[in-house]
Amino acid sequence: MGVSDEKHSTQGAWCIHHVGGVEARWQAVVEPPRQHAGGVLSQHAGGVLTWRNLIGPLLHHVGGVLRQHAGGVLTWRKVIGPRVNHVGGVDTANLVVYRNGEIIRNTHEGVRFVSQNSFSFVVPCTMTLMELQNGLCQSMENGTLMRVSRILYRNPVVVFGGLIQFDTIPITDEASMQNMFEIHRQTYMRHPQIELYVEFEAEEAVAVQNDIDVNDDIAAVYEGMNSDSEEDFEATYEAGDEDEDGDVGVEAAVENVVVRPSSSQPMGVPPFMCELDLDAMHAPEFPEYANRGIADPEDGEFRIGMEFSSRKSVVAAIRSFTISRGVDYDVFESEPQTFYAKCKMYGRGCDWLIRASLIRRKGCWEIRRYNGRHTCTIGTISQDHSKLDSDTVAEAIRPLVESDPSIKVKSIIAEVQSRFNYTISYRKAWLAKQKSVALVFGDWEESYQALPWWLSVMVQKIPGSVVQIETRPLYNGNEEAQGVKILHRVFWSFNPCIRAFRHCKPLVQVDGTHLYGKYKGTLLVAVAQDGNQNIVPIAFALVEGETADAWHFFLRNLRTYVVRKDGVGMISDRHESIRAAVNRSGGDWQPPRAWWMFCIRHIGSNFLRAFKVPHLQKLVVNIGYSRTVEEYNINYKRLEERGEAYARWCDAIGLRHWVLAFDEGHRWGHMTTNLVECINSVLKGARNLPVLALVRATYYRLNELFTRKSAESHERKRAGFTYSAFAQQRIEASMQQAGNIVVHRFDRRNEVFEVHEMSTGKVLVVDLARRTCDCGHFQVERIPCRHVIACCANQRLDWQLYVHDVYKMTEVRKVYRFEFTPLGDPETWPAYEGPTLVANPALRRTSKGRPKLTRYLNEMDSRDMRGPRICRLCGAQGHSRSRCPQRAGPSGAGS
Repeated sequence: MGVSDEKHSTQGAWCIHHVGGVEARWQAVVEPPRQHAGGVLSQHAGGVLTWRNLIGPLLHHVGGVLRQHAGGVLTWRKVIGPRVNHVGGVDTANLVVYRNGEIIRNTHEGVRFVSQNSFSFVVPCTMTLMELQNGLCQSMENGTLMRVSRILYRNPVVVFGGLIQFDTIPITDEASMQNMFEIHRQTYMRHPQIELYVEFEAEEAVAVQNDIDVNDDIAAVYEGMNSDSEEDFEATYEAGDEDEDGDVGVEAAVENVVVRPSSSQPMGVPPFMCELDLDAMHAPEFPEYANRGIADPEDGEFRIGMEFSSRKSVVAAIRSFTISRGVDYDVFESEPQTFYAKCKMYGRGCDWLIRASLIRRKGCWEIRRYNGRHTCTIGTISQDHSKLDSDTVAEAIRPLVESDPSIKVKSIIAEVQSRFNYTISYRKAWLAKQKSVALVFGDWEESYQALPWWLSVMVQKIPGSVVQIETRPLYNGNEEAQGVKILHRVFWSFNPCIRAFRHCKPLVQVDGTHLYGKYKGTLLVAVAQDGNQNIVPIAFALVEGETADAWHFFLRNLRTYVVRKDGVGMISDRHESIRAAVNRSGGDWQPPRAWWMFCIRHIGSNFLRAFKVPHLQKLVVNIGYSRTVEEYNINYKRLEERGEAYARWCDAIGLRHWVLAFDEGHRWGHMTTNLVECINSVLKGARNLPVLALVRATYYRLNELFTRKSAESHERKRAGFTYSAFAQQRIEASMQQAGNIVVHRFDRRNEVFEVHEMSTGKVLVVDLARRTCDCGHFQVERIPCRHVIACCANQRLDWQLYVHDVYKMTEVRKVYRFEFTPLGDPETWPAYEGPTLVANPALRRTSKGRPKLTRYLNEMDSRDMRGPRICRLCGAQGHSRSRCPQRAGPSGAGS
């Protein structure tokens, strides 16, 4: 090797000086730094430094300097001091190794490794798997010859917005090894280290290196392995939460030992939040053990010696086996290290039993006793199974809930029937859904505790965002609890949305939608619209219900922080609580500052409820859509002819509240709250989630909306378009229709015209100064109609002067100009200082049986309110034509 015999003593240790930079070895250099290779090495405890050539300038290395090497390898067992930054790039990687620790899933960042014995070292990105395994084995300091049995890589996945989520990738061959380094190169700036979870197992010593003291006492080694920390068990959804059949078994009592703090709320981004493909995040932790604990495929029976990765997996396997066989068992013994069960018919014709124990030296659970097949017979036939509880169902439907939290309970029942061949009750399916939602998106109660922390961080990260929280005191008996408050209401609006409204149409639509899940409540939403007919949600609130106080809370904050300009319109339904809130607003939502208008769809529904005359409902809607006074008079007279009471009912509403011709243009042509209902549909899945997950869903979905629409608007502007696609289509259509119109000028200022439509014979007046046309379209949409286009062409005027700025691409781009900001790693967030928030106990759904419908049905819910079926063949009630007994005729009756 060309190594000289010169040695440098270092207080009992020695180092061989290298010749030509070929190799240097040392032992136990643990005192002050040594001059080496033209630089300084920091304190270390045993290792090997190898390189081929010294090239380039000196590079700083652990407090000293080291010449840059080419294709070299730097390894050591333990670095005492700061983290190593070696060669300053991604040609090398800093490995953090978690030895025989624990893998925690479903944290806020995905998978996390935990170990009491973690260590780190630097490796080149050209290292092979064998070199890595050898280096890991050399790092073991217990004097036992060890072998690497498992290596898992904590794979960083960059999700939308630059956030990092982690899953695991097994390192089993050279391909997976190089894939790990390639991922590290791509994510180096976001995650500068490689984290490995490594498991070792003892190997019989064959030869021992002279420079390592080895303890050959194998018994002592096994004794040391048995002194490891005890097995941790996952907490179930709720310690005392029972199904309707009350089947909380003995095994559940053992598993309910871990309670996660509120900071453990999962902060991952499920696919439904921003429609990203995150399937890669749910890869199995241990693919090489994917078949562990699965019964023999030949007969489906257990075998003595079968191994399982955890206590939970062995209990789940026994449950699954029992359910599939249609048998049942009683738990005979359930301890942290043992699970023992016997058939319910044990001693009465069946000797089936099973016993599984934790084998510490193997690090797994093993079937230690098994009596073979069941010999009992099922005495009764049941549609359900006692072991098919809501926890088991929750775990089974977890993939479905991850992709769609709004999955129907009936779909869950069908899925369980298909998978287990049992039909569970509606209540059990509903409970399973809530527990599965909690498993994926966090605990319902802890979600309330984590909400103010997340909101405070969001406001810090996105200055200008608004959060307003109202709380109520929590009483313990007659005494008020200190430091704990009930979350009563919360209002939030993100700064990009607040700024976006300044460039949208001066119109806001508000509505409420009920929350589903463990706690009742209402989500209030306010939306606007940009110049291309795109919906822009601008504010949200979680309240106890659609009460006058709740609407006052929402509208007051909406007016104070978001909708600040005057002359805006607001469309809502005619709910008395909204009317009371508007009257309490002190003029904030009344003329001249704002115009409150009603949704025509709700007016039609109210009319039908009041008079039960469906054939007149369409006429009432047509009155609301009247664009001109003449059109209104014609429709109103038709209604009055059919009954004066109908006309008086419409008069009581107030013309400016519901008729297009009298709204002074504040509606911009929008007659309903369909925009808000569209948002309600988009947030349908979020309404089934715990409160924090719901708020985070609004954040990530709006981020997705702004990012996508910003790209679209920039692309359209870059393509040379002046107006939005909606305005462009309107203008082009008007130009095509303007050719058959005769124009007469009526003033020298070229402002007032009379136009004749040759095709229809209509005569209309156009006033460019007042920006009105008798057709009504010009003043409603603020886009030149065909009559305005004809007048401008006749007098060589620029029609573009009469297109409202909101439709220009420069303005549309400003709507999405401000971007959302990634919130970063929650572990780096500042601590929350404030009262602990809890849910309102009065809003918890606790009734037994099928959860009741939470909203009143009206005529718009015709599918849910329809009366008894009426046969179109015989006219009788109670059946349809396809099931009519007279359909088969006389011959059918006699068959």
